[in-house]
Amino acid sequence: MKVLDFPLAKITISFLFGILVSYYCLPSIQVSFISLGICSALFCISFFLSKKNKKTNQFYGISSALISFCTGICVLLIHTDTFDKSNYTHSKTAFEEPQFITFTLREKLKSNDYNDRYIGLINTIENKTYSGKIIVNIQKDSTQNPLIIGNIIKVKTTLQRTSSSKNPNQFDYAKYLADKQIYAQVYCKKSEIKISQTIKKDIWFYSGRLHATILKNLESAHFSKDEMNVALALILGQQQEISADIIKDYQYSGATHVLSVSGLHVGFIMLFIMFVLKPIPNTRKGSAIKLFSILISLAGFAVISGLSPSVLRSVVMFSFVAIGNHLRRSGNIYHTLLVSILLILLFEPYFLFDVGFQLSYLALFFIVWLQPILKKIWSPKNKIAIYIWDSLTVSFAAQIGTLPLCLYYFHQFPGLFFVTNIIILPVLSFIMIAGIIVMIFAIFKSPPEILVYIFEKSIFILNQMIHYVASFESFVIQDISFNFYYLVTLYFVIISAIICSKKTSYSKLIVVFVSVILLQLSFIYTKKETADQKELIVYNVKKNTLISKRFGNNIILFTSDTTRNKSSKNNAFNSYLVGNFSVLNKSQQIGNVLFFNGKKISIIDSTGVYENKSQPDIVILTQSPKINMERVLTELHPKIIIADGTNAYAIQKIWKSSCEKKNIPFHATAEKGFYRLN
Repeated sequence: MKVLDFPLAKITISFLFGILVSYYCLPSIQVSFISLGICSALFCISFFLSKKNKKTNQFYGISSALISFCTGICVLLIHTDTFDKSNYTHSKTAFEEPQFITFTLREKLKSNDYNDRYIGLINTIENKTYSGKIIVNIQKDSTQNPLIIGNIIKVKTTLQRTSSSKNPNQFDYAKYLADKQIYAQVYCKKSEIKISQTIKKDIWFYSGRLHATILKNLESAHFSKDEMNVALALILGQQQEISADIIKDYQYSGATHVLSVSGLHVGFIMLFIMFVLKPIPNTRKGSAIKLFSILISLAGFAVISGLSPSVLRSVVMFSFVAIGNHLRRSGNIYHTLLVSILLILLFEPYFLFDVGFQLSYLALFFIVWLQPILKKIWSPKNKIAIYIWDSLTVSFAAQIGTLPLCLYYFHQFPGLFFVTNIIILPVLSFIMIAGIIVMIFAIFKSPPEILVYIFEKSIFILNQMIHYVASFESFVIQDISFNFYYLVTLYFVIISAIICSKKTSYSKLIVVFVSVILLQLSFIYTKKETADQKELIVYNVKKNTLISKRFGNNIILFTSDTTRNKSSKNNAFNSYLVGNFSVLNKSQQIGNVLFFNGKKISIIDSTGVYENKSQPDIVILTQSPKINMERVLTELHPKIIIADGTNAYAIQKIWKSSCEKKNIPFHATAEKGFYRLN
């Protein structure tokens, strides 16, 4: 592609590779910065040589790529908070015993049934200055004393590290938070916290106050709760209060992107602002006024929406689009995308590992690249047909570009995504325009009731349309097994096929055939890899004992729950099925003895009954059996004791102490996660 000839493309790609190497290989800071210094020296030498002799241009290009690569490595290391000696992760006592901790509330998160949740910035621990972000969980109570962004709170508590996933192939919440530089959580009650009268008044404080004012004025206008929560998500990107049923409808209909403020929403806002500014003439002065107005409006929208990362990404991207239009360089959108990616990742390199960042840029890239090709397939004359065809081509382009990534992360595919996009775009266009007007009113006072009524009903219609499409659940293909090999090879097939379709040649056809062969090889390799595997898994589930045996892609499930169908649909077990390309062969009631790979496994349940002469290799304890652990160890002589998630925490502490006396390993799934026996 010609875009790769653009120097910034090579710099950006090298920079991205540097971030990836830094993330996965974790090089030392000293070596990384020494390498950057050497590359900088080579770059300067090659720059001056290229001025004197054009034959050295190739050396100059290589040195540019190397310095970009090393910059990517160093930028990620600089933005990794654990390398900062003042970060709270270096305070060992804060994780071991209660300490007086002060922190500032930065961002409101989605609450759960028990706690209001925030992101907090650590200020001090036992009067020593520390820094870093944490998750703050404050127990809900009946007192009407809401906390606000900017509150400085002091509490005596213990920092708790976020535990990794306790079951195989499940979403790793600890890793997700670590990528956001959050390594700990605190849990406290409102009665335990002391709120300082001093409030930290930064841009996040004013953003929070503005958002609170909008919410208060919308509530005073008698805005229906469900519709208002969707409106806040559509316009301001605030999804915290949307009900689970509505989110499920949007997921099943393939319209989840509508609830997350992204390029679609910011693009609508930019088009609306350009429409309002249309009377201003396109003179040099007029164009400058338009650009300034657009940039200020987009920045204001980012502040109103709470400065969330997804909004900031989109605002930066469309700010560059606006600047490109002003400079009359709107013809090459690829360059604009590259500049915005490079700028965003220079300041927040961990965004590269954010699913939203990946999906938004891939969707936009494929819309720009693939949609014009799809549009040429048919040229309708009727205006309605043109609208439908344009919507279809945009939808298919975005879906093709994001399909492999969606399958890799979410393992499902909404079959009616194209229907959803066709029917919701007209309504969404109206909602965005009406929503902007309503939100502007709500900044200053309660919006007019007629305007609120129209806005509310339009959202109600949107929700009903989404619900209707989502009701066809048979079109939602779920539990699709998809690994990294499939991801890479499928993208290779898609990209090579698109390049070949633009201008077919023999060499391009060869590349397409090679990509298809590689995709087939990834299927064959995955199948062979799966067929050779044998393992037994003890899952960490609180109310049910789950143990599975896997031989290749066939699984036998052992469960204490008599409702076997319910057990087989357990999220922990289902994630394991999907992640290992496996199928459930049969499900059966768990017994007292299991055999796997030549090892004997004794299972002691709530009855506390076991054979004292069985001599098992492994003992699994479930349902909090009333046993004398020292007697069990003396009689059975096991090599390891495993306690699953159905056991009480207090009993497990006693068992662990007994095992330590006998020098026998004790594995509690609630503490260490699932147990795997190969």
